[in-house]
Amino acid sequence: MSSTTDARPPRPPSSLSPSRAADFMRCPLLYRLRVIDRLPEKPSPAATRGTVVHAVLERLFDSPAAERTPDRARAMVPGQWDKLRAERPELAELFADEGSELAPWLESAAALVERWFSLEDPTRLEPAERELYVETELESGLTLRGYVDRLDVAPASGDLRVVDYKTGKAPRPEYADEALFQMKFYALVLWRLRAVVPRRLQLVYLGSGDVLTYDPTEADLRSVARKLEALWDAIRLATETGDWQPRKGPLCGWCDHQAVCPSFGGTPPPYPLPVVGKNEDSSVTASVTA
Repeated sequence: MSSTTDARPPRPPSSLSPSRAADFMRCPLLYRLRVIDRLPEKPSPAATRGTVVHAVLERLFDSPAAERTPDRARAMVPGQWDKLRAERPELAELFADEGSELAPWLESAAALVERWFSLEDPTRLEPAERELYVETELESGLTLRGYVDRLDVAPASGDLRVVDYKTGKAPRPEYADEALFQMKFYALVLWRLRAVVPRRLQLVYLGSGDVLTYDPTEADLRSVARKLEALWDAIRLATETGDWQPRKGPLCGWCDHQAVCPSFGGTPPPYPLPVVGKNEDSSVTASVTA
């Protein structure tokens, strides 16, 4: 998210993406500050590096298969950084002294790109889609949307493989379900759009060199749909009442909004939407965030 203040008037949320669903489950107040208040957040080197790496892995497939080499991919990193910086001038603040800070950052991005070649062979891949925007509406009217990093379609069977690149390290086994939730979200949307359950969901962790896979079933995706409906009910309730509770967790140390978070002695900005009335029953929120 940009550090530039968003001048659009606040409005109730109208759709759900995997990242925003994760925000609400992690901390309802964080969801409010990002979606409704749209408070600015400072760009981070790690997130920006992820954007550059994703761009390289997307654009590499523009080249013929034989030219998809580690050297070519590494050489693309500076150009993708320059392109991103031109699109988002606020990123210039990341490197006050480019001579000493930018070079190692670019090398760290190149190293992540190169590690990908030890996990997948791009000379044998021809993605059907890259950075694919998907959107569908559930029977309740809830709109689900998001971007799929890569969609592979098997030539003979038509089986779908949904691939997502992560520049961090693979989670410990006890946190794998949280990582797979995003992928099941995409699988649900693709199932509704293409009338076929994706054969495989694949998370490629460039930070640790791991690949996490999962083969979903229709029962899995129906369960995800029910969870998303319950999550949306909780979001609508919080939107109407203005009751967005903070929830402390291990990621609070990286949050840009500690200054306005009650858990850290702060006060959130005045709620910008009309309040219908508070409901003392928080069971819906609890059921989807446990």
